[in-house]
Amino acid sequence: MTLLCVFLVGFLSFVPSTVVHGEGWIDAHATFYGGGDASGTMGGACGYGNLYSQGYGTNTAALSTALFNSGLSCGSCYEIRCANDPKWCLPGSIVVTATNFCPPNNALPSNAGGWCNPPLQHFDLSQPVFQHIAQYRAGIVPVSYRRVACRRRGGMRFTINGHSYFNLVLITNVGGAGDVHGVAVKGSRTGWQSMSRNWGQNWQSNNYLNGQSLSFKVTTSDGRTVVSSNCVPSHWSFGQTFTGAQFR
Repeated sequence: MTLLCVFLVGFLSFVPSTVVHGEGWIDAHATFYGGGDASGTMGGACGYGNLYSQGYGTNTAALSTALFNSGLSCGSCYEIRCANDPKWCLPGSIVVTATNFCPPNNALPSNAGGWCNPPLQHFDLSQPVFQHIAQYRAGIVPVSYRRVACRRRGGMRFTINGHSYFNLVLITNVGGAGDVHGVAVKGSRTGWQSMSRNWGQNWQSNNYLNGQSLSFKVTTSDGRTVVSSNCVPSHWSFGQTFTGAQFR
């Protein structure tokens, strides 16, 4: 069950356009995985679990090493269009969220199966979203991409897992830049305490926070910060999800 937080927005500036970090279009390649219903894309290296229930749906991508940034790119959004292949390309573009890692295959050359080998910039898209920009039979197509702001419904979500003295918080549904690079937590009996990234977008605190209302301070890669104040009530339990503020 997701509970709604009472929230306070800290430093929050508005993005004047959908493009983040001032990036233009960059050349890359794209393939697909996960089957026609994208069931094979669930889970993944970002820790999001069921992508349908988390709100990401099938507009998702696994990133190559050059883009994944050891998991810090999880949650970032990209606009992608098929480019320079009239035989296979379809018109238009898609917007996807990074939810997984496409590992290198060093047993294969980079131009013949090792599509995600460094230093290649590569997107392994869910099959349904791939078929919006290219024909299924293409297998792999050249694309152009750019970072864009993530548009989310509702607030950021904080799922608290772990146990006493090991609080593992999964942060999902992040708008704006989308990729969380820093988190701090504040209990009703503590000051602000930095959290460390455990894996994907799971952030860890080894402090005893049981029985306290909790606030979270989230910073994304563009340096913007949002504070969700007292977004977790003092009677919280492990396994619960709470909704806080949002980047706009």
